Amino acid sequence: MDKIRVGIIGVGYLGTQHARILSYLEEAELKGVADIDFKRAMQIGNRHNVKYFEDFEDMLDEIDTGIVSTPTSEHFAISLKLLEEGKSVLVEKPITDTVEEAEQLVAEAKKNGLILQVGHLERFNPAVEAIEKEISAPKFIEVQRLGSFSARSLDIDVVLDLMIHDLDIITALVKDEVKMIRSSGIHVLSDKIDIANARLEFNSGCVANLTASRVHQGKVRKLRIFEHSSYYSIDYIDQEVKIFPLDGPQTDIKSLKIKKEEPLKKELQNFFRCVHDGKIRKVTGEEGMRALKLACNVLEEAKI
Repeated sequence: MDKIRVGIIGVGYLGTQHARILSYLEEAELKGVADIDFKRAMQIGNRHNVKYFEDFEDMLDEIDTGIVSTPTSEHFAISLKLLEEGKSVLVEKPITDTVEEAEQLVAEAKKNGLILQVGHLERFNPAVEAIEKEISAPKFIEVQRLGSFSARSLDIDVVLDLMIHDLDIITALVKDEVKMIRSSGIHVLSDKIDIANARLEFNSGCVANLTASRVHQGKVRKLRIFEHSSYYSIDYIDQEVKIFPLDGPQTDIKSLKIKKEEPLKKELQNFFRCVHDGKIRKVTGEEGMRALKLACNVLEEAKI
């Protein structure tokens, strides 16, 4: 199989991580990087011995696929251009600024028979993948995604920056429609919402409570799922899953055996398999659009 030729647009923190992993993946070959900060593009390009550009369109003839890791406001225009030029796209989350833009990208990818994947990284976390095989009828879900302040992603609210990961995971696990949203949020160190809480009620009766903060001291990534007879505790960071019985001896605690892997590597490998096979597995443009729509509804409710 010929290696898939890849270009990275945007080589800030995430773009740099993509480049690092692409430097050793067998499935693909990094052909170039682009960034409006030309010095940054040159630095990362030289680090990996590939071409570097200020304008991503200058490398279109040399790539088969594009990884878009720019600020969210630029996702739509860049991804649309790539799709129009026949390039499959992996775009970081959130897929776009608006649902309408996401719809356009999904339609363009479908029209051209291309892969559009959204970088919801936690879907490739081995702990999350393990729990997907275990649960069947969640009744209550609690999520904490807390982190310290960073200058990255301040162009969007914490709901689109952090909480959207868990909104995506929850809708993938519950597989039901949300019938009610209650949310609130406040800004602390930026002019956007920095701390948010949301309560989702699904048609099935399942309730999910999510808290996201980017002004917390320390880093917390916890997911708790309650079913009729079991309680699951998932640690995203340590990639651990513990199962506690709710109808038996509390000493019967089970820890799932999980092969720890880097989620970003798994995400990229999934993308390249999809490009090679012509069939997307996860996370589709439609799934990215679904998470964005739910996040926008949470934000709308929080700003009332």
